[in-house]
Amino acid sequence: MRARGLVIAMLLAGSVTPNAFGPAPASAQTAPRPDAPPSGTRGYTDLVTLFTAFDTWRKPPAVDGVVDFSPATVEKRRAELRAFQAKLPDFAVARWDRHQQVDYLAVRAQMDLQDFNLNVLKPWARDPGMYVDELQDLAYTDLPLKGAALADFRARLRTIPAYLGQAKTNLDAVAADYADLALHSLSHGDGVGHGMPYRAVEPEGLIGWFADLHGRAREQQPELVGEITAAETAIRGFRDWLTAARPTMTARAGVGKPAYDWFLANVRLMPFTSDEVVTIAKRELTRYWADYTTERHRNRKLPELQLPKSAAEYESQLAGTDTKIRKWLKDEEIITIPDYIPGTYQEVGFNAPWIVRPTGPMFWEQIQFRDASPDHLHATFPGHRFDGMTAKRVTDPIRSRIGDSGRTEGWGFYLEETALQLGLFDDRPRTRELIYIFGLFRAARTIGDVEMQRNEMTVGETMQFWKKWTPYLDDNVARTDAGIYIRRPPGYGMTYTIGALQLQQLLVDRRRQLGENFSLRDYHDYLMNTGRLPVSLLRYDLTGYDDEIQRFWHHVPLSEVPR
Repeated sequence: MRARGLVIAMLLAGSVTPNAFGPAPASAQTAPRPDAPPSGTRGYTDLVTLFTAFDTWRKPPAVDGVVDFSPATVEKRRAELRAFQAKLPDFAVARWDRHQQVDYLAVRAQMDLQDFNLNVLKPWARDPGMYVDELQDLAYTDLPLKGAALADFRARLRTIPAYLGQAKTNLDAVAADYADLALHSLSHGDGVGHGMPYRAVEPEGLIGWFADLHGRAREQQPELVGEITAAETAIRGFRDWLTAARPTMTARAGVGKPAYDWFLANVRLMPFTSDEVVTIAKRELTRYWADYTTERHRNRKLPELQLPKSAAEYESQLAGTDTKIRKWLKDEEIITIPDYIPGTYQEVGFNAPWIVRPTGPMFWEQIQFRDASPDHLHATFPGHRFDGMTAKRVTDPIRSRIGDSGRTEGWGFYLEETALQLGLFDDRPRTRELIYIFGLFRAARTIGDVEMQRNEMTVGETMQFWKKWTPYLDDNVARTDAGIYIRRPPGYGMTYTIGALQLQQLLVDRRRQLGENFSLRDYHDYLMNTGRLPVSLLRYDLTGYDDEIQRFWHHVPLSEVPR
């Protein structure tokens, strides 16, 4: 079923390549050659120098730890970015080897990302949640503080009233969905706990977290109470201003279809249009529901997986899961586990701590608590945490500084069904159902991601769509994920499904290229050790197949995209 679904999806998307599946159709063979790589005078070392300067520049300036989004600073950064981009045509890319050409495209894409942020997304003007996010980590600060840490903390606290005052001036094009998400974040817990310290009762939004900070300061560091109180007053004032202004905030949050398609081609370096992405996702949604349904039938005489009754029971399950996965990876020659990777699940970590919620487990806990394997694979071992540890060992001056979610989230998702196909769950038939539920949510998220950004669905409509298609999904997880995908640069939500499909295609390409000399472990080790670039670039880097790369040489500046 897996291979059939992949081939159908790629056929629907028009991504079947001559290298992978036979001769190109006549129309492809006679198509005019696209633009070629630049044939300037600068060498590869000059590209490294340019990127190093750009990499330092792209961290926006801050005052006392708070990012500066004043109009003068934004305009200055636009001009500085144009100066970086103006140097790109003068490189001798056409005479470089393919690995260096990959690096050039990766650098150009990173500059295009900054262009998009500065000229399309403009969160300082459109998204009040950006200002909420900037303050959130302050409320999590452990007390007491001393020395430089105390001085830095107090400096940031003191800037909050002026910072939020400036926000009210900057926010002159606020999108309705952004306003509603920000109001929720100010006064309500997200019910998920993304990046938050654990509390038995989750504080109610940013205001609640500052109240939590206030209470801890009163007991642990009373000299901070005055500054925290002033910050709380400013935050409540910002909420009141946003509430009063909300009726006038009617803009759409998405970037629109032309901008989304430009972003896919130039920043994500995806070989698909947004229409093709939706077609693939709809096919995957159908396939996963079919797989889930037939798996449920197959397992109909088996007991359902139950939630653990205690933290000890859950932690025992985690320990067994981690041990099982490590042994399987080694015994089945799936991937190399370097010596620097910690040897226990406590050291590597895990994604979902044991929490007892009054309303019951949220979506991720419904899966993780029943069997930790799917999420442990994706988020921990050999997923994101393992991936992050190996990425830190990449020393290349360009590749070590670039991360693409098509590669990172694609890898995490790829692992789930790959593990199923390789037999990890042969003795856990009910766990296979959980793999398919994850697949359902990722396919549904892909559709929601595209349609929110193309302004074809609102956040609320997307939440309802996802809940309709995904067992166990609750409002809190649906809202949190919708907020992430509409507020981040376009396409993050779809990179799980599409990135995994690209990695599967690359596996097929490499297997057919090497024949019986292909090694699954070598393929996975390559992904871990070469840098987390867009998968289309890794495909050219590894195989030399240039059918996807050719289209990226024709670069249309963002300024020419209709808005």
